[in-house]
Amino acid sequence: MFSFFKKKPAVESPAPAPEPAAPPAESPAPAPKSVFSPSSWFGGKAAPVVEPPPPAPVAAPTPPAPVAVPAPVPAPSAAPPALPAALPPVPESPPPPPPPPHPPAPAAEPARSGWLGKLKNGLRKTGNSIAATFVNAQIDDALYEELEEALLMADTGVKATEHLLEDLRRRVKSTMASDAAQVKLLLADAIADLLRPLEKSLVIGEHTPTVIMVAGVNGAGKTTSIGKLTKHLANEGASVLLAAADTFRAAAREQLLVWADRNTVEIVSQEGGDPAAVSFDAVNAGKARGKDVVLVDTAGRLPTQIHLMDELKKIKRVVNRADPTAPHEVLLVIDGNTGQNALAQVKSFDEALGLTGLVVTKLDGTAKGGVLCAIARERPIPVYFIGVGEKLEDLETFDAREFAQALLG
Repeated sequence: MFSFFKKKPAVESPAPAPEPAAPPAESPAPAPKSVFSPSSWFGGKAAPVVEPPPPAPVAAPTPPAPVAVPAPVPAPSAAPPALPAALPPVPESPPPPPPPPHPPAPAAEPARSGWLGKLKNGLRKTGNSIAATFVNAQIDDALYEELEEALLMADTGVKATEHLLEDLRRRVKSTMASDAAQVKLLLADAIADLLRPLEKSLVIGEHTPTVIMVAGVNGAGKTTSIGKLTKHLANEGASVLLAAADTFRAAAREQLLVWADRNTVEIVSQEGGDPAAVSFDAVNAGKARGKDVVLVDTAGRLPTQIHLMDELKKIKRVVNRADPTAPHEVLLVIDGNTGQNALAQVKSFDEALGLTGLVVTKLDGTAKGGVLCAIARERPIPVYFIGVGEKLEDLETFDAREFAQALLG
């Protein structure tokens, strides 16, 4: 720096002019010596600086030297701006992306909660009879006796009732429940655990087509359930072909034709034809047309009608000839109002056909909704769907926790 201050006065002051002979002789010698001025730190070019001889240090030229100080001063101010320029990106990164995934979850709940309200209304008679036992009740033997009676009246069945009460006593003891409201919640947990093995989803797509054979007694809502199921499958983008193999009941074919028109799906039918032949043709047609699902509607019959039960077995055998892997699902439609009789139907049809799933209908307004507990305890066949009304949206997938909550009101 000192050389910088000395250099300036040497170039600018005209003082050395009186001695013209001496300076020109001596100045060329130090000329090869050059240093870079401080301005080169900021990107300037280097300029040769001539160092004067020793006698040049005069006190007078030094005062102007401070005038050159302002030149380096702006340099430090130019460096700091680079730092703040890099800082702005930091505040932009904090906004986290997690919020987007959360909104979709609540959006799906309202639809399901609306269904739960329908289910509670449908099982209100059953729920009121069981819930009444907890009103102003003490946790004693009298409460368990009243619960036993209420569960049996709801067609829960002896075995399921004994299992639930035993499980409830254990839960009350382990949680040290102190009031009836807590016992009611524990009973709901016990029922949900009992029904959980019945939860299963109907799988479509593992086979093309997926052949579903549907059976049930007259009046259980079999054909209507097929129509609703067809609508749900169509809404999911599956192509469906119906087989009108119920040639025993009058107007059954016409009823299925109405559902086919409503859902704009194809149907295979033969007026007065053999049920097994219709089923065989439908499976072959489904394979040829590339359908996703073939729904076979069979004649409604009681388990005691041996000749009709034999016909069901024949349909299953013939379908298996058309497709060695079919039928892929054998569903039984049962009326929730029939109570313990529904359990008897499940056992008989399972022994004859080997059921893979159930569709429980007409749970709206019934006082016998506890029959699913009996089925879960004695013949735990999956419940694919439950219905609480005649509308298409009144058929929904089965959920053990929802059903337990609705059953207790």
